[in-house]
Amino acid sequence: MSFPKQVRLAEMSPRDGLQNEPGPVISTTLKTELIERLADCGLIHIEAASFVSPKWVPQMADAAEVMAGIRRKPGVRYTALTPNLKGFENALAAGVSEVAVFGAASETFSQKNINCSIAESLERFMPVMEAAKQHKIPVRGYVSTVLGCPYEGDIAPAQVANVAKALADMGCYEISLGDTIGVGTPLKAKRMLEAVAAEVPVEKLAAHFHDTYGQALANLYAVLEEGMSVIDSSVAGLGGCPYANGASGNVATEDVLYLLEGLGIETGVDLKKLIATGAWISKKLGRTNGSKVGQALGQRTGAA
Repeated sequence: MSFPKQVRLAEMSPRDGLQNEPGPVISTTLKTELIERLADCGLIHIEAASFVSPKWVPQMADAAEVMAGIRRKPGVRYTALTPNLKGFENALAAGVSEVAVFGAASETFSQKNINCSIAESLERFMPVMEAAKQHKIPVRGYVSTVLGCPYEGDIAPAQVANVAKALADMGCYEISLGDTIGVGTPLKAKRMLEAVAAEVPVEKLAAHFHDTYGQALANLYAVLEEGMSVIDSSVAGLGGCPYANGASGNVATEDVLYLLEGLGIETGVDLKKLIATGAWISKKLGRTNGSKVGQALGQRTGAA
């Protein structure tokens, strides 16, 4: 067992969380305030926007306005998802600190999600990688469906390793491994990580585990034991799972932080402030707080 001494939390709520919110489009002002509050909690890596077609993701249509409206805090990375060169160019003009590209470990998921094969999706990223290198913008890579696919079921760890290696070879400084539908269990998570770490050093990997089946924290504990030191999460558990009606999506940042503090792992994030932020955004969105820790400690801290 070899837990890391420090973990970087990559906050997904302004992008992966809010993009799945149903109902009216969320105001730009609310998005920028959420991002600023998260930075004030001590989070230094925040995925703030997604430069994708508004036709496909209406909640992200104001990405440029969001990036322009943030009161930026020194030392914080404000990142954006950029699936193609046009998205990258728009993100660059908006002053992002970092961009991200996303692929899948499942052929069927890739076809249904972005209408192309895994190989074709990787080819599409090349212009983005070249432009990012030219402008000295770091690129993060995502691999979805690493522990299961809604269409294919179980995914072979070797397949995940192949896609992760391709992204690393392409120039991604970090690869985030996503259990998109949250079906993974600890042993599967360990076996997947073992396969990927044989191709990409664990220091370049991140865990992006959804909590659809209530397994996210157990899976995170399993990969922490293997030395993984970057975790993607979303305050108040914002973001549903589009492949399982009514199911939770992202693991809540408050719950992850509580786990890490219990293990004596440093993050630099203030749990009390984070709980208050989760309670605030949940109230603003008119939804139940998806964080167990937020629900349990919110009353005690006066956050709820």
